[in-house]
Amino acid sequence: MPKPTKGPRLGGSPSHERIILANLASQLFEHGRITTTEAKAKRVRPLAEKLITKAKRGDLHSRRIVLRTITDKGVVHVLFTEIAPKVADRPGGYTRITKIGNRQGDNAPMAVIEIVEESLEESRKNKAKASGSRPAATRTDAKPARTRAAAASAAAAPAEEATAEETVAVDAPQTEATEDVAVETAAVQEAEAPETDTAVADTGATAADAEVADVEPEADKA
Repeated sequence: MPKPTKGPRLGGSPSHERIILANLASQLFEHGRITTTEAKAKRVRPLAEKLITKAKRGDLHSRRIVLRTITDKGVVHVLFTEIAPKVADRPGGYTRITKIGNRQGDNAPMAVIEIVEESLEESRKNKAKASGSRPAATRTDAKPARTRAAAASAAAAPAEEATAEETVAVDAPQTEATEDVAVETAAVQEAEAPETDTAVADTGATAADAEVADVEPEADKA
């Protein structure tokens, strides 16, 4: 069962739509490529490929079926003698649609529909060159980059550990020296403390002797 078309009908009636599509297919076979709107390009593509499949058979019955749609015998001759042999090795996909942007004026999306002239092997080679070689090179270049990054990380890890050990080794003597200074300071303070008490005691004794000396002369005077 054929797939139903989507969207509004081209033209004003079904017969008008068939005439529009037949004229588009005729111009496509005559010139090899045409520029039209995306909607018309998508609608004429199944019809054009169906007619090309008929032309690949090459018999009289197929020619008469194609003449029902395309009434120009010169275009039918080109289709059977020139286009059909070029796409004989293709199982399908005889046309290509390329979007070209919007049209000035009504801003309608435009496209170019053309007949694929290169052979199936050439298409596969071009596709392999376009999609196969460049990503492979990118993956090859990316793998050494990841390897180099991993090696750099592995080399940086021992360096960081060595730096941490050196920092600990440098801080440890400083801490021990600080503790030794604190112990020496405490010992000096303890050693000076008794001398201070003795000095205070001597000062107190001297003051007491002075007071006694002052009192004794007064007693003698009395």
